[in-house]
Amino acid sequence: MDPTSLRGNTVEEKRLAEDASRERNWKRWGPYLSERQWATVREDYSPYGNCWDYFPHDHARSRAYRWGEDGLLGISDRQCRLCFALALWNGKDPILKERLFGLTGSEGNHGEDVKELYYYLDSTPTHSYMKALYKYPQTEYPYARLIEENRRRGLSAPELELIDTGVFNEDRYFDVFAEYAKFSENDILIRLTIANRGPEKAMLHLLPTLWFRNTWSWGPIPEESTNKPSITLERDRLVRAQHDVLGNYQLAFEGNAKPLFTDNETNSARIHNYPNGQLFVKDAFDEYVVHGRADAVNAQNIGTKFAAHYVLETEPGKSEVVRLRLSATDEAPLDRFAGFDEVFAQRMKEADEFYDAVIPSEMDKESKKVARQGYAGLLWSKQFYQYCIREWLSGDPAQPAPPPERHFGRNREWTHLFNRDVISMPDKWEYPWFAAWDLAFHMIPFSKIDPHFAKKQLILFLREWYMHPNGQIPAYEFAFGDVNPPVHAWAAWRVYKMTGPRGQRDTAFLESVFQKLLLNFTWWVNRKDAEGNNLFSGGFLGLDNIGVFDRSKPLPTGGFLQQADGTAWMGFYCLTMLSMALELAQTNPVYEDMASKFFEHFIGITDAMNSLGGTGLWDEEDGFYYDQLKVDGQMIPLRTRSCVGLLPLIAVENLETAKINKLPGFKKRMEWFLNYRKDLASLVTYCEVCPFTGNRMLAIPSRDRLRRALRYMLDENEFFSPHGLRSVSRVHREKPYVFRAGNEEFRVDYVPGEGNSYLFGGNSNWRGPIWFPTNFLIVEALERYHLFYGESFKVECPIGSGNMMTLQQVARELARRLGSIFLPNEDGTRPCHGDSAKYANDPHWRDLVLFYEYFHGETGRGCGASHQTGWTALAVKLLENTIEHTAQSIQVPRDANSDASMVRGATGAKRRRSASRPAIAV
Repeated sequence: MDPTSLRGNTVEEKRLAEDASRERNWKRWGPYLSERQWATVREDYSPYGNCWDYFPHDHARSRAYRWGEDGLLGISDRQCRLCFALALWNGKDPILKERLFGLTGSEGNHGEDVKELYYYLDSTPTHSYMKALYKYPQTEYPYARLIEENRRRGLSAPELELIDTGVFNEDRYFDVFAEYAKFSENDILIRLTIANRGPEKAMLHLLPTLWFRNTWSWGPIPEESTNKPSITLERDRLVRAQHDVLGNYQLAFEGNAKPLFTDNETNSARIHNYPNGQLFVKDAFDEYVVHGRADAVNAQNIGTKFAAHYVLETEPGKSEVVRLRLSATDEAPLDRFAGFDEVFAQRMKEADEFYDAVIPSEMDKESKKVARQGYAGLLWSKQFYQYCIREWLSGDPAQPAPPPERHFGRNREWTHLFNRDVISMPDKWEYPWFAAWDLAFHMIPFSKIDPHFAKKQLILFLREWYMHPNGQIPAYEFAFGDVNPPVHAWAAWRVYKMTGPRGQRDTAFLESVFQKLLLNFTWWVNRKDAEGNNLFSGGFLGLDNIGVFDRSKPLPTGGFLQQADGTAWMGFYCLTMLSMALELAQTNPVYEDMASKFFEHFIGITDAMNSLGGTGLWDEEDGFYYDQLKVDGQMIPLRTRSCVGLLPLIAVENLETAKINKLPGFKKRMEWFLNYRKDLASLVTYCEVCPFTGNRMLAIPSRDRLRRALRYMLDENEFFSPHGLRSVSRVHREKPYVFRAGNEEFRVDYVPGEGNSYLFGGNSNWRGPIWFPTNFLIVEALERYHLFYGESFKVECPIGSGNMMTLQQVARELARRLGSIFLPNEDGTRPCHGDSAKYANDPHWRDLVLFYEYFHGETGRGCGASHQTGWTALAVKLLENTIEHTAQSIQVPRDANSDASMVRGATGAKRRRSASRPAIAV
């Protein structure tokens, strides 16, 4: 099914079309409220950039934010002016639960980590319907224990998670569901359901909260009103919110709730130990509810922050429902709750219809559940993000000047950067800021549910207020100048192809991104090719601590690295730009010369990688690609078997003969070059001609080198785990790689789970676990190799099984293993949840799925950030592509004698397709 073939056939798709054409403003409201604004770089005005200490969680309830807001299961308008979220109190906690709690980088034994249980259950692309769940303990939340115990534990110990503390024993907790349904663009119905899962009656204070982001305390802010907004009690169970730019809104609420008002102002007496300039401050509701201070709230029923205070007593096994309605005044109905439940039922029905059209019907029930939650997490992770470097460095007119050290610190070279957009985030708690290479992967699943958003996000990062004048794409807020893998072009090319059938694709989008990507490509060539020999190095390249050294710092040996992954990324980038140029040249011959340029540049990169100095970065003895350390003219291979050596495999592209024949200038130049450089033929798969299709293939590895590298990749004792490809070979468990420089020893061990060193922060690990972005690229590459080699290229998979597979079948098997991380086994456990019995046996837990940052190399257990439904949403793409879907889009050369309804499994036995357990391919 083409992802755009059903556009306009469902109500939600019509909303998407109306929003894209600006007929209606369906996306004005959404889940754009961050989950963590405290301890972010934006809010850090310290001299030396220690954001965790400067603005800790303990300050968050009392201190106004400068650049954003955060809340629990909340929503906001697209510029986060007016926010709605939940606050909870179980009668035992020391503070209101207004936001998600987690450990800072120094507190966690594996770095920063959210310590809450919450789940994104559903969302449509326009957020016409949304649903999320938070599990709130009825006993006191163990703030102190989580900090103290995790700080005490070493790197070799597992993290203490909230579920490990026993607070969910005997099911003494509340399931708090937040649902949103839009009647119109600015009329949002809110349904909060509180379910007591415990054995006894339990009390809960519920405070649905509406507030304005503080934009008035800092002095004049461009594009913001200087007038202070207000929220006032209009009449019984109705408050009115007034804002000069956003307009007038009202919040209606039902039931026996006491209206509370305060101002979203810093409690300076608590934070800074000097008198408050305002009588009513941000943490007033905490003081009122938890500490019984009636004078903390404004009895005049006016402020910039409002909550309806409910005290609910719920019988065991029962639920309470609270209904609210947030509406623009001119869209508000006279009867506030007329047809309320019917609207929810209709929006839920429309959400089902939309996903029935998007998710292949052949998928089994469990896979569909995973896909639905994967899309929900992807959509809930959109966040308003504001960060203007010039203002951040110089400070605000109404505030003290920042310390002078800031002008020599973080991001000082990015003064042009002006971010003020809704952006797809990796994880709204652990990574509540954009990461450029993460976002590129997000757009692959996004392109299926909201192609307009996917294109706009990719264009945004190439705009002049994002991209550096030198052509670099900003990385992430901790260091915009860090070097991320150059995957933006690949994502744009994939989105271009996925969002339209041949002949009807958005060439204006492709041309727009191509022009800007030329600047970025030039930056890479000029900045990251140290000797001008087409061997690249670029720092950690997104793979954090995978190398022997911290690749973002000067090497302890002196010299520099020539990186297999850096060079592979550039070859990959070059091929993508070549494909784009060939596509654009079909209708504009100006691009023929650009295609020739990228063709010849790729040949140069491939030549260097395979033969410079003899064999380039290829180790003929081992049959693998390695980084090389160049010191004093000597080349020293760093023989770590890691995904660094597998990445050269992703640089492969098939060139269609029919397309080339339409470009006489490019064809003539290509043929001349091939005749002129016949010396490359022995080592490089460059423009071989497929005898079955007549197409040509460009690839970094030759056929023989591909086969040799695959022997490592498909060996279960090396990379090929039950749940995908490990980032470091398991061979290093018994044989760690050790490099000595002077009196220092550097080593790479196989570490299948959380990191065992603080190299690059300690909160992520590429020394063994399974990561979806690299796995996904390899799955796609295998498919492209198969398009060329077909049945003529078979390998043993897994090694030692005696089972021979085509590369397409290998891709399917790898995708199946990756997808199995999220699917229940025979005993009901999902590998992503580790050995937690509750997720396997409890009916209120077993359908819940978490999309982690990375996964244990042996068990598939989730590690790192628990809600990284950004690039881990690639799992949805893998699950959705059943054999039937693949067969429609991938024609296998020399396939006349094959049985298209069969696929050979890892054991060597054939198995028929089954609705209960589909074979998976990308």
